[in-house]
Amino acid sequence: MNIALGIVLIALAFWLVKVMVLSNTRPEKAPVKIVKTVFIEHVKNGTVPITITANGNLVAKNKIEIFSEVQGVLQPNSKEFRPGNSYRKGEVILKINSEEHYANLQAQKSNLYNSITSIMPDIRLDYPEQYEKWQQYLRDFDFEKPTPKLPEINSEKEKFFISGRNIYTTFYNVKNMEVRLTKYTIRAPYDGILTDALVNPGSLIRSGQKLGEFINPRVYEMEVAINAKYMDLLQKGNSVKVTSRDTDQTWDGKIARVNGRVDQASQTVKAYIEVEGKDLKEGIYLEAELVAKSENDAYEMERKLLVNNESVYVLKDSIIDLVKVNPVFFTDNTVVIKGLEDGTPVLSRSVPGAYPGMKVTVYGSNPRQ
Repeated sequence: MNIALGIVLIALAFWLVKVMVLSNTRPEKAPVKIVKTVFIEHVKNGTVPITITANGNLVAKNKIEIFSEVQGVLQPNSKEFRPGNSYRKGEVILKINSEEHYANLQAQKSNLYNSITSIMPDIRLDYPEQYEKWQQYLRDFDFEKPTPKLPEINSEKEKFFISGRNIYTTFYNVKNMEVRLTKYTIRAPYDGILTDALVNPGSLIRSGQKLGEFINPRVYEMEVAINAKYMDLLQKGNSVKVTSRDTDQTWDGKIARVNGRVDQASQTVKAYIEVEGKDLKEGIYLEAELVAKSENDAYEMERKLLVNNESVYVLKDSIIDLVKVNPVFFTDNTVVIKGLEDGTPVLSRSVPGAYPGMKVTVYGSNPRQ
């Protein structure tokens, strides 16, 4: 009796458990299909300027390296020979002691004067008609001024006579020393500023020694390397927009010249941009935008939206489609394309996992079920 009752209880327990399990089982729901939202823009073809971007450093267009052609001790000047000092055209930049050379020059002038004086009696006897002009030359001779040009020779006989007395040799030796005397004083060739000074007053200067650098701070040139395939598009005089990334300042420049040789290693050609304006300094790093040409009936979009460098995603009745286009120019961030009709809706932002035939909804519109 007890055994039968136990069996009945066990069976009842199994039945209750099965009923409870079945009552907790929920019916499976159909999976919900997620429709992604996309951003679009409508194509508007037009004329797109093709702009080439290049970088480079500014270098003064008018720049000289100052070297000494003579030897001597650098003398103090009214304006110190220091970087940053500005000079007007013709102003003395530096002066080297020339006392020894000046003394030798005066000695040579004396030799010339004495040589002419010694031949005056012969001229008076043999060439009386030429005597007055040589006499006047001696009267005008000033040891503190540049040596005047010798009187004009009127006959071959007189020329031989003067040459035989070494007058010409002595005269040109004097003129040579006068020219060399000017090299002891270095003057500014134009209004500018000293950017480098390598010597101090009292230093012994040697012939051929570099003394410093001098520039005109108004006009600069920027050397940029342009891909050789755009060489034919660059024209002398084309306008250029030059920008500093550090200060966001912009200047207007122009292409001054284009090198005709292509660098074999980089396949680039050097272009030189002339730019002038306020706040420009030699050595600063700038970015130049060169307008090479314009493409008609073209459209510019973000480069990341181009698929395999040949296609873009467009929208057709809420369905994504992949359409081939003709890319004509690439920049770091954008691409200029041709082949799309005006008004074509193209994706303006990347869609992860996008594929042709994918159903989407446009941002700002009601999703279609």
